[in-house]
Amino acid sequence: MNGKQLKNSILQWAIQGKLVPQDPNDEPASVLLERIREEKARLVKEKKIKKDKNESIIFRGDDNSHYEKFADGTVKCIDDEIPFEIPQSWCWVRLGSIIDFSKSSSVKPNEIAPDAWILDLEDIEKDTGVLLAKKRMKDIQSKSDKHIFYSENVLYSKLRPYLNKVIIADENGYCTSEILAFDFGMILNKYAQIYLMSPYFVDYAMSDAYGVKMPRLGSKQGNNALMPLPPFKEQVRIAEQLAKITPIVNRYASSQSELDRLNAELFEKLKKSVLQEAIQGKLVPQSPNDEPASVLLERIRAEKTKLFKEGKLRKKDLVDSVIFKGDDNKYYEKVGPEVTCIDDEIPFEIPTSWAWIRLGNIFQHNTGKALNGSNQKGVFYDYITTSNLYWNSFVLGKLRSMPFTDDELDKCTVKKGDLLVCEGGDIGRSAIWNYDYDIRIQNHIHRLRAYTPICTMFVYYTLYLYKHTGLIGGKGIGIQGLSSNALHKLLLPLPSIAEQKRIVDKIEFVIASIMRR
Repeated sequence: MNGKQLKNSILQWAIQGKLVPQDPNDEPASVLLERIREEKARLVKEKKIKKDKNESIIFRGDDNSHYEKFADGTVKCIDDEIPFEIPQSWCWVRLGSIIDFSKSSSVKPNEIAPDAWILDLEDIEKDTGVLLAKKRMKDIQSKSDKHIFYSENVLYSKLRPYLNKVIIADENGYCTSEILAFDFGMILNKYAQIYLMSPYFVDYAMSDAYGVKMPRLGSKQGNNALMPLPPFKEQVRIAEQLAKITPIVNRYASSQSELDRLNAELFEKLKKSVLQEAIQGKLVPQSPNDEPASVLLERIRAEKTKLFKEGKLRKKDLVDSVIFKGDDNKYYEKVGPEVTCIDDEIPFEIPTSWAWIRLGNIFQHNTGKALNGSNQKGVFYDYITTSNLYWNSFVLGKLRSMPFTDDELDKCTVKKGDLLVCEGGDIGRSAIWNYDYDIRIQNHIHRLRAYTPICTMFVYYTLYLYKHTGLIGGKGIGIQGLSSNALHKLLLPLPSIAEQKRIVDKIEFVIASIMRR
């Protein structure tokens, strides 16, 4: 259980009457509610507030079911609304019977004094009830209308309720209209804050919020929320107990976060070590029965020649590089008649049965389509962008579509087994498309398709290690990016296909073993 989960559990125990023991000497919550109703009636009589036409009384019947009696005298069974059991000394009450979600007082910015406290959503830390900053009008010069609040008011953010931003004001001030100010009167404001921050209320607020991108809790839904109300003295004990527990929970959360960070860091270091051993040929033994990588390279060259004769490959794609070790034990690269020493490019030694190759020599490479005003022809198809592509996975919840011509489809279509690599953003981020259906790609994704079957997962792990050890970077002005040319020239160690498979199996076994510990 992490710190947030523990805190949520404690808040939930608090509003269910499980955090502190009940005291039979406490005045029951029903008496407190009766005083609240009497006070509201007095204020209505004095015309300070309007009569609440929706006010109700919730009670338990002789059949042990929960009923709600409304102002017009009607009674309704609400057992299906009651979320959990509470102690006998507690009561259920509609939140609208205590406060009014629809009521707020606003002022124009020119009516606010320069030294007045101005509260924005960003000033409240999510999930903690902690005020991060206290700004004054003279410092921010806000030009929007504000809600008025007073010291000891409970300030609740109705925008994005999942952020759980609730504080108690320690002085008068003004806040954004997305924050509601509540005076809970005879109810302890600290208990009210605990209730509003509880998992129950957050879940309720999110389930009844309106708006997709900017969800808000509406007035009707807020007023209709059920509040479990303890006796006042128990409210005090709950608040006091939480005040004692919270520093301990915070220390636990901090320690747990640090432990999680260290574990993640350790896992990443172990994973890098495993991958480093793997691509240097040290993770599994070489087998004398495996064909050397040079034979695999000859098959790839033969396949490329065949594709060229069939008109499926350009002549320039036939130009291969051959990397070899000279008599001086240095590495050289031969491209056509030209031979160049590339010893300074070789990052580590590999077994003699392996070979160094340029990535572009073993993969057909394409990038996707850029959507602009000049290429609107074709049939619409779904496509993925870099935002859909993660390390060894895809997020495909919401896909966009754009038109593709027949020529573009051939270039931009991804098939099962293709390796996809991000050009920008998290440069080099890669995943293998393992779905049984095709997809199209946008122009910031590289598509790599092996000329002949290889273990593409071995290449994926190599790219992952390169990225996380600084061997893959980016070049460009303004935006760092992995260009097609840079990707083509990337040096890869190449074992036999049989060894590639053994290495991948061993990597995945070791990583799974580490994760189980």
